[in-house]
Amino acid sequence: MSTEDLVLVIDKPSFEVKLHESLLEVDLKKSARKKLEDALESSPSLRGSLGFIFQSVVPLDIPLKDIESVELDEKKQVKIRTHHRRDITIPLEASESMRLISKLEELIPLAKQREMERILASKEAKKELAREGMESKRAMTERIQGRERE
Repeated sequence: MSTEDLVLVIDKPSFEVKLHESLLEVDLKKSARKKLEDALESSPSLRGSLGFIFQSVVPLDIPLKDIESVELDEKKQVKIRTHHRRDITIPLEASESMRLISKLEELIPLAKQREMERILASKEAKKELAREGMESKRAMTERIQGRERE
């Protein structure tokens, strides 16, 4: 992710929260967890197979389009629900939690809308390709039939 779309950064002693226009990153700073997180993030295949196992230990990047809900838990921490993984709790101070939740509530609907538009555009492009393919077949058939008549 580029820093151009960076919306909010919350820097804590052991981790950093970076909110982008379409992604939430929670990066650990030290320890074996940090090394494990780096290994998972650098290898897509490892991330895909082991990411689910380690997601409660190592928070991975979360696309905003995948977030179902964001709320403040009883300890005033941010609790994020997605359908792809277990709930994630980010231990922040109450004021930081409120800032993050406010920004997430603003950005999540936009991310979901962009994803829906992307899906619709993809479907439309597939239909257009199918139409062009049919027209191309029809033109080829007409050329072949025209040659056979000659």
